[in-house]
Amino acid sequence: MSDTAPQDTPPHDAGPRGSRATTAVTGEPGSSMVVVDGLHRTYGSGSTAVRALRGVSLTVPRGRLVAVRGRSGSGKTTLLNLVGGLDTPDEGRVTVDGTDLTALSESRLLELRRDRIGFVFQGFGLLPVLTAAENVGVPLRLRRAPVAEREERVALLLSLVGLADHAGQRPGELSGGQQQRVAVARALANRPRLLIADEPTGQLDTETGLAVMELLRAVVRSEQVTALVATHDEALLGLADEVLELTDGRLRRG
Repeated sequence: MSDTAPQDTPPHDAGPRGSRATTAVTGEPGSSMVVVDGLHRTYGSGSTAVRALRGVSLTVPRGRLVAVRGRSGSGKTTLLNLVGGLDTPDEGRVTVDGTDLTALSESRLLELRRDRIGFVFQGFGLLPVLTAAENVGVPLRLRRAPVAEREERVALLLSLVGLADHAGQRPGELSGGQQQRVAVARALANRPRLLIADEPTGQLDTETGLAVMELLRAVVRSEQVTALVATHDEALLGLADEVLELTDGRLRRG
């Protein structure tokens, strides 16, 4: 869907779950934010079974923006859901920031997602009745952050994404690119160590999508986070530090 509103202000530079694989986790301790080892995920059974991932292994170094590309149905969303703890592998292991997700209880997994992972989705996911500032502040409210801390963090993040002058506007008053910037700011509210973005430019035109990808690259540097981004847009891949490609649930370097 094209973003027909005026161009956005440029950003400032600123119990066990699943079975374990038998192979060892690769990468030196502390060198990687994400380590995925031998992931398999199948949906359905019998003749209708869909093998979304087939033995995927990868590492994402800290402080890097890694893009995962592939056609629709290649397994990108499944991979990101598993890395983000939103789904459980049939086989294999996912380690995020030194924590094995497959060994966590539901409550511990929820805590990890809240404190260490930020999510950005294709559909923005903003609450239409809240202003941009209020949307960004939702994660801080949920963890009952003091008002002063919340207001300071929200103001900083809106400035970071170039929307300080739009704090009082609701999503319906913002362009698609501006809404996605708000979503990025919200994902950063709790100072996550990992940012997961699933087709964050999928509903934007090429120019606006490029601006959002440049924003993601900027916040990786300024906020010292690691980003794993799924995209099928070839024009955006040059902004990534590394490109991985999924084809029929199998991974290769781009």
